[in-house]
Amino acid sequence: MRLENHPLIGIMVTKRISRKRILKLYQRYHNLNLKLYAFTPADIRWKEQRIIGLSLKKGIWKQSSFPFPHVVYNRCFNKKIVTIERLEEAIGRNKCFNNINFFNKWDLYNLLNESNLKTYVPDTFIYNEVNISELLEKYKIVYIKPSYGSKGKSVYRVELTDNEDIHISLHSLAPRYICRKNESIQKKLDELKLKKYMVQQGIHMSQLDHQYFDIRVLVQKGILGEWMVSTITCRVAYEHYFNTSMCETIYDIVEILPRIVSPEKVNEILRSLNEISIKAAQEAETHMGSLGELSVDFVLDEQRKLWIIELNGKPQKDIYEDLKCYKRKIYSRPLEYAYYLSKFER
Repeated sequence: MRLENHPLIGIMVTKRISRKRILKLYQRYHNLNLKLYAFTPADIRWKEQRIIGLSLKKGIWKQSSFPFPHVVYNRCFNKKIVTIERLEEAIGRNKCFNNINFFNKWDLYNLLNESNLKTYVPDTFIYNEVNISELLEKYKIVYIKPSYGSKGKSVYRVELTDNEDIHISLHSLAPRYICRKNESIQKKLDELKLKKYMVQQGIHMSQLDHQYFDIRVLVQKGILGEWMVSTITCRVAYEHYFNTSMCETIYDIVEILPRIVSPEKVNEILRSLNEISIKAAQEAETHMGSLGELSVDFVLDEQRKLWIIELNGKPQKDIYEDLKCYKRKIYSRPLEYAYYLSKFER
């Protein structure tokens, strides 16, 4: 494939209706010499080696037939890589990135647990292989979550209270179900049909004005092809909620840390967040194949120790709407990385 001065970059999205919205954002925030179009897997014409894509040319949105791009940035939320593999056969190995971005949390837990990040990972188990009552005796709180999940959906918080009742909550701290001291917790959980779930040790989290928060580190590759931290933010849950995906406010980390830890601890935590997140991204890539971005979610416990809660392969970018100073960076870096990949001949 001949590489022009302006490499052709394709952004692959799930639905045609999303093409314009997604392309508009990436088009607005980059200043590279490249040509950009958005397409869906259904838009690929394999026999003709062409793609029906949407692009913006001289201010006009236009659907056209394009040649295969030099690089594909995958924005489909996918577990399988059949389309990606087929594209790479046509355009070259490692010319697509974010090949799998719907992560299996159990696989990633095992990966991190076998790395030198082990001390930052809460104990985690396959749901149907453990005794929940025993885990509650040990940890007092556990989280039961789907191996494949996003945005905190179907994540249950299970707490053994001081009077030995067990509270099962979903999103908010108020219990959906209360299992009395003499009732079977397993029987109650069986009613929830928790297939392909895992159980994670509950961390006793620091709070901000009596509200739960997590720390999201967005890690991306840029123009030099290396992982770097783009933003570190705090997602503060609504009062009486534990699910930070349904957050009330997003803050820049530098606004929040001084309210929680001593001044000398601020820099130490920031440095750790950077180092751990980049290492986690490198570990994930060894398992997932070519990646260009992911987010690492942390919590701080009451002793101010960092814990990795999970990794996300397709980070929500609309959460940065109120942090406008970061928007150029988070939307331009994937295109910088695509530009970097385009410079390597097949």
